[in-house]
Amino acid sequence: MSFGQGGPQWGPGGPQEPESSGTPDWAALAEASESRNKRRKWLMIGGGALATAVVAGIVATAVVSANSKNDAKGPEDLPASEEIPGSTSSPGPSFSETKPPPPPDPKEFISNAKKDKAPLSVDSLFPGTKYTKGSVVYKKAATSTTKSCPAATQGRLGTVLKNNGCQKIFRVTYTRDGMAVTVGVAVFDTDTQAGKAKEQADKDGNVTSLPGKGVPSFCRTSVCFTTINSYGRYGYFTTAGFTNGKAVTEKDQKVFTVAKDLEGLAFRQIHKRGEMQASAAAGLG
Repeated sequence: MSFGQGGPQWGPGGPQEPESSGTPDWAALAEASESRNKRRKWLMIGGGALATAVVAGIVATAVVSANSKNDAKGPEDLPASEEIPGSTSSPGPSFSETKPPPPPDPKEFISNAKKDKAPLSVDSLFPGTKYTKGSVVYKKAATSTTKSCPAATQGRLGTVLKNNGCQKIFRVTYTRDGMAVTVGVAVFDTDTQAGKAKEQADKDGNVTSLPGKGVPSFCRTSVCFTTINSYGRYGYFTTAGFTNGKAVTEKDQKVFTVAKDLEGLAFRQIHKRGEMQASAAAGLG
């Protein structure tokens, strides 16, 4: 329904006043005013929704951005190549094998009286009643322990032993097939003393043969075969010959063998003494 000529006119800016200068169409004006109010209300509602959408977009962007910083890493955030672990299938670190220290040298214990503390006697050096080497058996005869080293020697050997500090000398005699050999072991404080005694001794002297227990006196007036040696703080000597008093010549190889066999026994028994003490010191004995 309209009032006046032609009703309201709508232009770009909304309802326009009628061209007629007559009485205003109040109904048309009221309708136009209500339309403007509705349009303004929708604009306000639309603007608020848009603002809410913008804020929500900002919050969502912030959340995504925060999550990106915490979870996702770009190539520039990765550690340097030397920091990146290699294959996890590779074996763990290896460790060098720990080996126990080697046992002490047996000679250390028989080179000085301060370390050579094991019981020492003629029977500890030459135990038992015989010595067997292969198929050959040597029967043990008389034994002796003498604190006066010159009293158990002949020739210059006694003086040499005394001058180098010989404390005592052990003697033992073994027999085989009409031959006899006396082994003498002289005891010093140090291996230096024993070594000097060996160097200073010469052919004009030997350990005195020891008869007894079925063995007659031998090598007192006849020519015999002798040896002189040292090991650690011990000097060891042999005097070998025939029990019937026959002189030993270069052809009597059996006598040489007897002397060498018992000289070897003396060496091994002295070394065994060092081995036993070395093992005890290492906790192996």
